[in-house]
Amino acid sequence: MKEEAPANKKRKGVKKEEKGKDESKEEEDDDEDSLPEAKPVKGKRGQKKAADKSANTEEVQDTGEPTTKRRRKADEKVAEDSKKKVSKSVTDYESMDFKNNSKNSQDKEWNLKISCWNVDGIRAWMGKGGLDFLEYEKPNILCLQETKCSQDKLPDEVKNVPGYHAYWLASDKDGYAGVSIYTTKLAMNVQYGLQNEELDTEGRIITAEYEQFYLICTYVPNAGRKLVTLDKRLKWNEEFRKYVKELDKKKPVIICGDMNVAHKEIDLTNPKTNKKNAGFTEEERTGMSELLGDGFVDTYRHFYPDKTGAYTFWSNMSNSRAKNVGWRLDYFIISERLVPALCDSVIRDKVYGSDHCPISLFLSLSSADKPKE
Repeated sequence: MKEEAPANKKRKGVKKEEKGKDESKEEEDDDEDSLPEAKPVKGKRGQKKAADKSANTEEVQDTGEPTTKRRRKADEKVAEDSKKKVSKSVTDYESMDFKNNSKNSQDKEWNLKISCWNVDGIRAWMGKGGLDFLEYEKPNILCLQETKCSQDKLPDEVKNVPGYHAYWLASDKDGYAGVSIYTTKLAMNVQYGLQNEELDTEGRIITAEYEQFYLICTYVPNAGRKLVTLDKRLKWNEEFRKYVKELDKKKPVIICGDMNVAHKEIDLTNPKTNKKNAGFTEEERTGMSELLGDGFVDTYRHFYPDKTGAYTFWSNMSNSRAKNVGWRLDYFIISERLVPALCDSVIRDKVYGSDHCPISLFLSLSSADKPKE
């Protein structure tokens, strides 16, 4: 694996679009940050009101400064006020308890926290106060999926988060897919993609190597409406398994991300009506079973094998989240030999900002493994 400094990787041009699952996620508009053009004022009365308003504005702003400078300051203030308004958090973090006193099987407290979140468009997520999650959860590492943004369009606030290094991988097509990793400690090495030309055009996987584990942040392809991209999804499953098994021969692996499958009937609200829909087909579920059969563990079900109503994705339609009609699509999956280090695996379903919620993994590792803050 090639050594990398904190970086991003931007790709160019792709023609195919992936459709969402039965309960689909709408793609973010590329021009989401733009504002509508002001319409010209019609009629003499409208023109007079506009002129009066302009005159009154000039009177209030008359500070002895040149008009152009006053206008520029006014524009900057409007932009700043708009930014504050847009960035308001949609989550009541103050009412939540992020404390976790879990220990591993050797009665050792956790010392490494990794969080994961499909943000469904990082610019929209930021506007909903998404970055506040870092302040309250305080993970050592945060993995994001569906960033839907090329490097040159990333807001400065998400490119430069205090205390974190960032790795980015964008899709060939702007406004689609994309993954990133924030980490408090530089990875030893970073690899972008599966090293498969056919599958590496959409920005779906980053692998960060630490001293004693590999961390994979991935956004698995969706099988699409009417399963139009199921073959592509199954090809991904095959190549992904090969890739992960090779890494696992060298050191333990931690996989996190939107795996785009509800593995068991317990992992979605309506299993009977979704058996032929993307995310719950027999082929996709078998793919997850095969991955776990290669010596990996679904950490959430390791701790909570019978817990119902535990979901990480809700459709934006029919008030699904309020009714908790959802799917568990987001996972932390680890090599079996990391199980002794496991302390907890949690779903933060009270955190908003996307059609997915974040999940967090708690591990107790030696000091060499723990990314320093």
